[in-house]
Amino acid sequence: MNQSLHSKIIGQGKPLLILHGFLGMSDNWKTLGTQYAKQGLEVHLIDQRNHGKSFHSEDFDYDFLSNDLKLYLEEYKLKKPIVLGHSMGGKTAMQFATSNPDLLQGLIVADIAPKYYPPHHQYIIDALNQMDFSHIKSRNEAEKALAKHINEIGIRMFLLKNLHWVEKGQLGFRFNLTVLSNKMEEIGEGISASEIYKGPTLFLRGDKSEYITPSDSDNIKRNFPLAEIETIDNAGHWLHSENPVQFFNKTMDFINQQ
Repeated sequence: MNQSLHSKIIGQGKPLLILHGFLGMSDNWKTLGTQYAKQGLEVHLIDQRNHGKSFHSEDFDYDFLSNDLKLYLEEYKLKKPIVLGHSMGGKTAMQFATSNPDLLQGLIVADIAPKYYPPHHQYIIDALNQMDFSHIKSRNEAEKALAKHINEIGIRMFLLKNLHWVEKGQLGFRFNLTVLSNKMEEIGEGISASEIYKGPTLFLRGDKSEYITPSDSDNIKRNFPLAEIETIDNAGHWLHSENPVQFFNKTMDFINQQ
């Protein structure tokens, strides 16, 4: 089995690696990735294991995800990239930075703290597990089936980006739902207090999101002593899509300082 991560690479220059969140995929970042590339960056939009077009595996926690990233750097001979991760991807990025501090130039974490989060996506997992692809034969039918359980159209559209033809006449999701359904506890895991990255770090939080609260700043500074914590206006957890202009400007300011 091919254990290398699938990615889309845009542009040339200083490497920037982007890691999507839970049930996401590299394609979620294509628009912003193209903008970064226009600023002279080589942007790697990466599918993490059990997501997008990357390999499926029974093994799934942040140690595995971090090691996948280390192997990816070796495969592409990348020197000192900046790593940007959102949500679950932010946890992967934190784990990678604290485990391999000499391998990256800087760290950007979007709307996630290093703390433990109790499982809170269960209704989405339940809805996905109720999808019967022996009867669902079109994207429209899949959308109607999801709408019975998930009211938020934005979440439905996000999930449906993963829809593809597994084979002729057979729809399915790209993510490995079986494994991810059983790894909700691992996805919530925190970064231990002893794991420290002393390099340049930017945390971005959405002002309408509760993922990073004022009380998290001590924990963030404990693991990432140089961390700056900034807020994206008029944005929830999906801050990069809800206020892409401010997100892009703040991240580019940070990247240009490195």
